[in-house]
Amino acid sequence: MDSLVESGWQYLVSNFSDFQLACIGSFIVHETVFFLSGLPYIFLERTGLLSTYKIQTKHNTPEAQGKCIAWLLKVVSAQILFFFIIEDFVFYWGHRILHTKWLYKNVHSVHHEYATPFGLTSEYAHPAEILFLGFATFIGPALTGPHLITLWLWLVLRVIETVEAHCGYHFPWSPSNFLPLYGGADFHDYHHRLLYTKSGNYSSTFVYMDWIFGTDKGYRKLKALKET
Repeated sequence: MDSLVESGWQYLVSNFSDFQLACIGSFIVHETVFFLSGLPYIFLERTGLLSTYKIQTKHNTPEAQGKCIAWLLKVVSAQILFFFIIEDFVFYWGHRILHTKWLYKNVHSVHHEYATPFGLTSEYAHPAEILFLGFATFIGPALTGPHLITLWLWLVLRVIETVEAHCGYHFPWSPSNFLPLYGGADFHDYHHRLLYTKSGNYSSTFVYMDWIFGTDKGYRKLKALKET
């Protein structure tokens, strides 16, 4: 037995460098021990043998898994709602700044080339504006560090929202008919129809920022006239 071990060791040191043994050899030792020591526990999980000794058996019930999924959905929903609120707040002020005379003329006017926007014009803008207002989209995730799936879900919803806001249609099934404080296409379409100094309706998603700061007065008057 000693000679067999000694012969094996001599073979290794004679045919491989110290670097190879330290790196590749250590990797092989680690992986071999890791998988061989873990396989018996997979067998026990699959067969149910020795389940009386399982520590977390009661916590792996379908009921517990359902509660875990429900909790995760609540967390994701809360994060998405926070992202929409913080994005809308930052976007509102950034958008108002872009409607100052110099920035509108040199930057934001590109986006306003379409007085009657349609879906794909939502991201038709000066590169500087895309970077400037794009910051509002990522500040929420930057503050909370969400799961990658949550981040992707947020980007999907944000893109759908901005396309809908620029689509130029107000359907009976439009979100603004069902979601309180949601602006939608009718709200943002008004913004594109007016001159830069009088446009208002600067928010991206909701209507309360414009209402608080009085930048939706023209829109509300027009809407009241339409209703009467």
